[in-house]
Amino acid sequence: MKALTKRIAAITLMKPCEQKAALAAFLMVFILMAVYFTLRPIRDAMASDWSDTEVSFLWNIQFFLSVGVVSIYSYAVSKIRFKYVVSVVYAIFAASFLLFYFITPLFNDQTILEKGFYLWVTSFSLLNLSVFWSFMSHTFTHEQGKRLFAFIGAGASAGALIGPAIPVLFTGILGFGNLMLIAALGLLSVIPIILFLNKQNSRHQEASSQQASSAPVKINGAWWTGFRDTVRNPYLLAIAAFILLYVFVGSFVYFQQKNLLAEFSRSDRAQILGGIDWVVNMLTFAFAFAITGRMVKYFGMGLTLASVPLALIAGFFILAFAPAISILLALQVVRRAGNYSVTRPAREMLFTQVSHAERFKAKPVIDVVVYRGGDAVSASLFALLTDGLGLGLTVIALVGSGIATLWAAVGFYLGRKYEPKHPALPHKSTPPLQSTPQP
Repeated sequence: MKALTKRIAAITLMKPCEQKAALAAFLMVFILMAVYFTLRPIRDAMASDWSDTEVSFLWNIQFFLSVGVVSIYSYAVSKIRFKYVVSVVYAIFAASFLLFYFITPLFNDQTILEKGFYLWVTSFSLLNLSVFWSFMSHTFTHEQGKRLFAFIGAGASAGALIGPAIPVLFTGILGFGNLMLIAALGLLSVIPIILFLNKQNSRHQEASSQQASSAPVKINGAWWTGFRDTVRNPYLLAIAAFILLYVFVGSFVYFQQKNLLAEFSRSDRAQILGGIDWVVNMLTFAFAFAITGRMVKYFGMGLTLASVPLALIAGFFILAFAPAISILLALQVVRRAGNYSVTRPAREMLFTQVSHAERFKAKPVIDVVVYRGGDAVSASLFALLTDGLGLGLTVIALVGSGIATLWAAVGFYLGRKYEPKHPALPHKSTPPLQSTPQP
């Protein structure tokens, strides 16, 4: 066992005293992503039945829905004791999928239900992970995040490998309603893990004699302070710009993929999309498990954040001059695998540099509202370029390369702000889960 512990530490840069908490976090995000990727192929298969304009309209609705959801969440974190916040969020999502399970048989016309499902799963996809990574940046220190977040992110990739297999293999057998039941049970199963991590956190604070200065039990401030801080804080504003540019690039690729799959049946689309998810996440898991943490350590945050945009610049240029379906799908694989294995863990490290309140209020604004605002704007732009002006893949690819260039520039800027010699913000929250062993 001791040899295994040392081996894990050598591969992942994880210290032995951190392994229980890191493995629990790995399992938690594994379950969360397995749940999401069980639902994602079904959601995306529905979208190919709708026009670009219809999907654009849904994405605009999604933005306003996201503002409402994040506002309610921000109000709740000001009223509920901190150790209950994360558990309550996942319990509510579990209850919502149980509701879908019970009401699905009541609808003769499934169109309204499907569009409601599309909107709700899309809301879940972002708030779910935003809350998780807020919890992680509270649980681990700035220094630990640089070493451990890539390993924890590999848990997301592992879950995303398992999740797509369920709709690929069992959609015809289980049906829509039973998949909702699976999702609800999966979300409920993470609550004991949350309680375990909270307990580990408390023990380490006591071992480090820091309990008197530990993070506040409640997060104070009005529900709108997260919106205010995002606009007023240059560091948070830059993170918001980084995510916004990522969304623009992703939306352009997503719509082209949606249109290419329109000629297939819905069950075939779900299987194709599930298969793509499986390939992406297999690559992501292999990369994130041992490489991403070393990229930050040896190449710095700036180059790590800019690496995926730089790769996409080249990919978009190739697509512009050789507009083939295979190249578009390869570009999608690179974009998504790069985001899950490199960009997402790296950008979550950025939030270890902000205050406790900003982590739980401004972060969801950036992760959900800014993201969905980007969806709404980019979807409308794409619909204008395609349905409105009739432009083809070549022009879209050139526009995408320009956006990716801006995205890379913002990544380099954030990297400079993150590095210790150029800190953007003081580390204002008390570091939990210190690297000292338990007594």
